[in-house]
Amino acid sequence: MSGPHLVKPTLKDIEDAASGLKGVSHVTPLEHSHTFSTLAGNDVYLKLENLQKTGSFKLRGAFNKIAHLSDEDRLKGVIAASAGNHAQGVAYAAGVHHAPCTIVMPESASLAKIAATQRYGAKVVLAGHAYDDAYATALELQNQYGYTFVHAFDDPQVIAGQGTVGLEILEQLPSVDAVVVPMGGGGLASGLALAVKSIQKNVRVIGVQAANASAFYQSFAAGVLTAVDARATIADGIAVKRPGTMTYELAKQYVDEIITVEEEEIARSMVLLLERNKLVAEGAAASALASVLYQKVTPGIGNVVVVLSGGNVDVTVLSRIIEHGLVESGRYLRLALNLADTPGALRDLLDVFAGLRANVLSVLHRRVGSTISLGETEVEVDLETKDQNHIQSILESLQAAGYQPAIR
Repeated sequence: MSGPHLVKPTLKDIEDAASGLKGVSHVTPLEHSHTFSTLAGNDVYLKLENLQKTGSFKLRGAFNKIAHLSDEDRLKGVIAASAGNHAQGVAYAAGVHHAPCTIVMPESASLAKIAATQRYGAKVVLAGHAYDDAYATALELQNQYGYTFVHAFDDPQVIAGQGTVGLEILEQLPSVDAVVVPMGGGGLASGLALAVKSIQKNVRVIGVQAANASAFYQSFAAGVLTAVDARATIADGIAVKRPGTMTYELAKQYVDEIITVEEEEIARSMVLLLERNKLVAEGAAASALASVLYQKVTPGIGNVVVVLSGGNVDVTVLSRIIEHGLVESGRYLRLALNLADTPGALRDLLDVFAGLRANVLSVLHRRVGSTISLGETEVEVDLETKDQNHIQSILESLQAAGYQPAIR
């Protein structure tokens, strides 16, 4: 954590970090999106940190931190607490510097993330049910073995490393008017804002948080560092209960505005990224895009860069999010209806769907159940639909034909 012995980073620190990262981290692409520009009312560019090594921007800060350690400290090893991207960034950076690495993850961490972290050469210790438990265990191990703790965000060298994203944006799009960036603990947002504002002070930097985990948003509103009880969010990468002390001070100085987005908006943005841009983005990354697509970022600003901070999302979670996003956007509908158990009854129902150009994905027949009368059958149908208006037309047509559909 930050303290009196830690000095806030400067632009020079970020520039030095950029030099040290040459040949290590990717200079990730900056791509213009016509589709998202139309929806947002701004010229939208995507900074693709989801294509970074280890799948997120976290490598930048972790590498810069470990690069600044003495040979003796590297030999003792490093330790971090993380359930995701930071774990992989630290493990990769430690491997490059031949430093023993221990990552403490909560027992609830996904098997895919545990395996990915181990593949980079780290020893993984599972402790507790949540990040706070893992963090406490990591501090105990640090004190016991003399490891160097690599904090996920509240460290000047980590912040400086993350700030290199801001330098790249200014080089790739000198005419940028605003940068929209996800905020959790604030390492990326504060480092990026420091870099951008130090060079082009008129560029707006806008932080985005999930409404379910909005510690920075509430801290800004209260004017004092505030801890919150974060609720479950698909943007788990930015679900932090308390901003960092140093990142909060930097954000107050350099971040212009903080916006929150809802879970449904994040899910829909993830689906849109997959469908329109063929990009996989985790919830934290999609939150920044959601703020732009739902015009919480004011239209008419001009050239707006959205930082897609990472793409590490578990495949099973991704499938659920896609389904959820399709439901919320009116692209998917599951209905249950009771039909007479007679020949032709199912055909008549399917004719209604065909007439409305609704694509039937699956049909499930049940003849026995607490809500099924003798001589009836319950049918559960999954439909591919166009939008909410299409769904409303389907429901109205079914009711007009004598059916009593229930949405599942």
